[in-house]
Amino acid sequence: MKRLARLREQVEIWRSLRQRTADALELAELGDESLRGEIQHEVDAIEALLDRQELATLFSGKYDGDDAILSIYAGAGGTDSQDWAQMLERMYLRWSERRGFETEILDRSEGEEAGIKSVTIAVDGNYAYGYLRAEKGVHRLVRISPFDSASRRHTSFALVEVYPQVETETEIKIEPKDIMIDTFLSSGAGGQNVQKNETAIRIKHLPTGIVVTSQNERSQTQNRANAMRVLRARLLDLEQQKREEQLAELKGQHMSAEWGSQIRSYVLHPYQLVKDHRTHLELGNPAAVLDGDLNELMETYLKSQALSPG
Repeated sequence: MKRLARLREQVEIWRSLRQRTADALELAELGDESLRGEIQHEVDAIEALLDRQELATLFSGKYDGDDAILSIYAGAGGTDSQDWAQMLERMYLRWSERRGFETEILDRSEGEEAGIKSVTIAVDGNYAYGYLRAEKGVHRLVRISPFDSASRRHTSFALVEVYPQVETETEIKIEPKDIMIDTFLSSGAGGQNVQKNETAIRIKHLPTGIVVTSQNERSQTQNRANAMRVLRARLLDLEQQKREEQLAELKGQHMSAEWGSQIRSYVLHPYQLVKDHRTHLELGNPAAVLDGDLNELMETYLKSQALSPG
């Protein structure tokens, strides 16, 4: 039903464009100079809508139109990296809010002094995965550490992983014999009710060794359902990776995603800059980017992928 609604929306946009273009042409053919401003305004609006439709053509992947699951993991570097992971969490939540997407925190592990060790977020909205797949990789922050008494410059890393949410269980079949489920006390915020009972869930997928946890809900049933959502998404991603590796072998290319190969750097000191190392796009306002202004970075990467050979 979601796919059908999305297709209907696309058809309606093109029908509207066709009608608006025809109406504008009719006005232009009247040759009335007093209508020039109105016609120019409509032409500008049609061009803006066409630009958005051109962007939509970048989402040609099977799961690009689907909801996404976003995970952030603090890298080596202790408190600074955990604080950086929390900054990224806020950045993606603000970006999602700006786009009108719904978000739900499925699992969150607090840092020892500040920040977070990891977080997993469900992002629901049209083309959520299509956009967010541009963010997969290592993100690097350079700044004066607020946790260093000597005010030295620190470099912090965090890993962002993005998976499409699987709509149906039939797409990724998980046999009961292939999983091991443990319960444990939640370590997250939520007061005594959370801490009193073993509501948190840990699921291990035995054939692959993938482990997922969920502890943000007060109900064990809800946490189990959320953990299974994440597990299905990660298993689907694993299948996609295998297909890409097979394709890379056929093409004679080596594809790797190593921890040290950051996709983007955010420099707050000694100068202000955000640089995407894949597209070489540079933006001079890190504060705006960290407040969720990610569209230019995402769209530039997606366009570069669409134009790359093969």
